[in-house]
Amino acid sequence: MSPFPIDIRPDKLTEEMLEYSRKLGEGMQNLLKADQIDTGVTPKDVVHREDKLVLYRYRRPAQVATQTIPLLIVYALVNRPYMTDIQEDRSTIKGLLATGQDVYLIDWGYPDQADRALTLDDYINGYIDRCVDYLRETHGVDQVNLLGICQGGAFSLCYTALHSEKVKNLVTMVTPVDFQTPGNLLSAWVQNVDVDLAVDTMGNIPGELLNWTFLSLKPFSLTGQKYVNMVDLLDDEDKVKNFLRMEKWIFDSPDQAGETFRQFIKDFYQRNGFINGGVLIGDQEVDLRNIRCPVLNIYAMQDHLVPPDASKALAGLTSSEDYTELAFPGGHIGIYVSGKAQKEVTPAIGRWLNERG
Repeated sequence: MSPFPIDIRPDKLTEEMLEYSRKLGEGMQNLLKADQIDTGVTPKDVVHREDKLVLYRYRRPAQVATQTIPLLIVYALVNRPYMTDIQEDRSTIKGLLATGQDVYLIDWGYPDQADRALTLDDYINGYIDRCVDYLRETHGVDQVNLLGICQGGAFSLCYTALHSEKVKNLVTMVTPVDFQTPGNLLSAWVQNVDVDLAVDTMGNIPGELLNWTFLSLKPFSLTGQKYVNMVDLLDDEDKVKNFLRMEKWIFDSPDQAGETFRQFIKDFYQRNGFINGGVLIGDQEVDLRNIRCPVLNIYAMQDHLVPPDASKALAGLTSSEDYTELAFPGGHIGIYVSGKAQKEVTPAIGRWLNERG
């Protein structure tokens, strides 16, 4: 028995060091060979533009029958929406198309100082409503299906509450509803932020500032451990490209329009507006009881940004008689990019929508 607490064999250590060096050597070659990293893999077409906003329609597989009700995806402002289409075998968009959905997505673009005065009213009663009306007119339908993701889910809840006659079915993914649940680290941090001082000083809020805030919530796994683990995939060219795609997305963070950021933080994080009321979009108060359409609420059980309880709080707040919850055994990002999500979550959304016409 070794007298030392850790039994290190020189021959094994030598083997590990040689293997480590080999992976680093091959990894450097793979990194040097990496071309421009693409952002989204599914073919799509621009069908509408307004200011910085671009509305995309994804091309449907010829062999799949398409639903008559179009599906509009509303993503968060904080990150870029190509997370939903990050690689060929891990694409929420591709999975939805395979279930027969006619998929549209709003790309908010990159706000600059000309956009600092944009408000939640501009985004929800303006941009989203005009995209919905474009789909209604183009498809000759009275209602569309909405899929809201994270902050985009909060926007979709507001929109549906204010324009219930235009939404047939609503899907929310990792969407915060109760912004002050116990253990919500992001919410605990935001409570003490002087958002008025921040916006009055900077105008727009830098995306880089918010990105490092999110990373600091899990500093070991999100800023250190993943680069240590990266060595194990460096000798696989495809895995290197996928890692770089994810890195590109993580650090591709748009600035936030100042007035929208001010209102969202104060009304939702600091005042918990969905729970306590008092959120005004334009001159109308958001009341989730106005939502009567079918609702599918999807949350991730290991989500560190939107804890499960924050999403599950939606139950009972709407007037929907067709409310369904779906729990995913993973995290905030894994719900889009993990293999398990491709097999379970995306097909479930498609089935749920198809069953409701």
